[in-house]
Amino acid sequence: MSAEPSPPHHHLPSAALAELARGEGGATTLDLLLEAERSRRLLLLRMLDDAMGPGPAWDLLSEAQRRSPSVVDELLMYPQTGMWLATALRRLRGSIPQDEPLWVVLGHFSALAAVAALRAELDFSIEVPVRHGRVPLPTLGCAVLPTTEPWTTATVRSEGGRTVVETAGATIAVPPGPGSAGPGWHEVRRLAVGPTGRQLDVALDDLDPYRTYPQPTEPRPLSEEAVTQWQKELERAWRVLLRELPGTAEAMRRGVFSLTPTPARERFRPRSVTSGDAFGGIEASEPDDAVQLAVTLVHEFQHTKLGGLLHLTPLLTDGADVSTELWYAPWRDDPRPLDGLLQGIYAFVGIARFWRAHREKTDAQKAIAHFEFALWRTHVATALEQVHRHPRRTPLGAALLDTLRGHCAQWLEEPVPEEQLALARLCAADHVARWRVHHLRPPAPAVEEAVRAWLAGASGPPVALAAEPDLVPDPSARWLDSMAMLARRHLSTTPDERPPSEDPEKAAAHVTGALPGDALLAAGDATAAQHAYRAHLAVEPERAGAWAGLGHALKAAGTEPAAAHLLCHWPERARAVHQALLRATGAAPDAVRLAAWLASPTGSR
Repeated sequence: MSAEPSPPHHHLPSAALAELARGEGGATTLDLLLEAERSRRLLLLRMLDDAMGPGPAWDLLSEAQRRSPSVVDELLMYPQTGMWLATALRRLRGSIPQDEPLWVVLGHFSALAAVAALRAELDFSIEVPVRHGRVPLPTLGCAVLPTTEPWTTATVRSEGGRTVVETAGATIAVPPGPGSAGPGWHEVRRLAVGPTGRQLDVALDDLDPYRTYPQPTEPRPLSEEAVTQWQKELERAWRVLLRELPGTAEAMRRGVFSLTPTPARERFRPRSVTSGDAFGGIEASEPDDAVQLAVTLVHEFQHTKLGGLLHLTPLLTDGADVSTELWYAPWRDDPRPLDGLLQGIYAFVGIARFWRAHREKTDAQKAIAHFEFALWRTHVATALEQVHRHPRRTPLGAALLDTLRGHCAQWLEEPVPEEQLALARLCAADHVARWRVHHLRPPAPAVEEAVRAWLAGASGPPVALAAEPDLVPDPSARWLDSMAMLARRHLSTTPDERPPSEDPEKAAAHVTGALPGDALLAAGDATAAQHAYRAHLAVEPERAGAWAGLGHALKAAGTEPAAAHLLCHWPERARAVHQALLRATGAAPDAVRLAAWLASPTGSR
């Protein structure tokens, strides 16, 4: 394949940078990012060429490029091609472990060359890998062969317009055009939605091994019923985006190329992934509804744009503390490094902007829209306040974070109905408190001193307990968003649809990680919630969510204000001292009484 001798230097004009700094980016800006991404792919391809040396795949791809350059260019820019290139280079450097043999990874290039040659209408024959009986041909489909070997080879042969995948035991015909079926062949379906001139056209890729990020997975063809459902939901989601975020939709038309479907998850907890190596590719679980899919597209497209920008210029400098410095991310269970937090900020600015527009346009489910806008603007503001003056910011990184912070400050001034605002504040505060209980550890000597003070009948804990806690990532931290999940369930039904007195155990059972007290608190019964939390702590005193929830239940009920304040702001102190007392005496003190004692003047300074 003939590569450009010197890929062009790329830069973004000030108008494009200003768009991206606002978390936006129109069609023209996307075109610039795509040009830069094409050069990056060519550089990666050249690096792979240097590592692998000449071979039949290179010769075939070069011939296809001479016959039909646009075909090869389209194949090069396919998201899964970018993911494969990055994976192959990392495997050659030994930097990532994988189950599949290296020759299978590198052999994927032969499958790419075969597709390019087939689409360029060349006659050819080339050997390609077989993965657990399947031969994926990127952008086209996958042949299924009767073999029990996990890794072997087959031949792709094309002559006079007839293409087959063959081994000693089988021959599978590759249909001549898209939309054609055949024995032993699964095609890559395409979804085209929207009116003429505003249409989104993407591959629904359930076959390419490099469609999942960051690890490859084997093909998992969808049923026709599932494809039809994805088509319907994407059509509806696209109508939402065209109506409410038309500029973003126009940019998506240029910058989203493939959608990888994965199974549905728990309600309100979709999973979606993108990778900087797979520009234009989105992996997403089957959505609850069209609005959720629209949110997912916005979320992941934000990552796509930021990934493209980061391929051109850094937003953070390197530093000595890069590998150890961790931060609170309101959308995660785990502490995050600064670059990960930056990615999250950028993505969730897009989500806040979506809900801001959606609550003005939608006629139904306004309560959910108000809640989501209030929640995500608060989460983004919390994250931005941590890092907006961080010394690792480059000038462009500083401009981006400062611009986003300014937009968020304006959003925080916008009115939200009181019920949804109160729920959003509760969910945001609850997430912070749960995160603190899991990941922050008061100084051990101060905890032991507090135990001695409690047992001696002192009036309050030692001042040392108020020292800055240590951040110790807790791998068991899961489902810290349970309160928000319960709030969404509560808001998604009308008062007439809600059971008059649903058992809190049953309500909590709908949300993984939720406690009965959480269900009661989300429904507005703070008094019952505090009793439920206290009962839970009597049985399971180490449960982080119960400590966090108890503080918010006390605050909402207006009882035990000192204990409520301590548990809302420093729940890790109560849990640590409680556990230490239990170890020392074999008896657990009352959680509220202990929290009130810890909140005395000596302990809160």
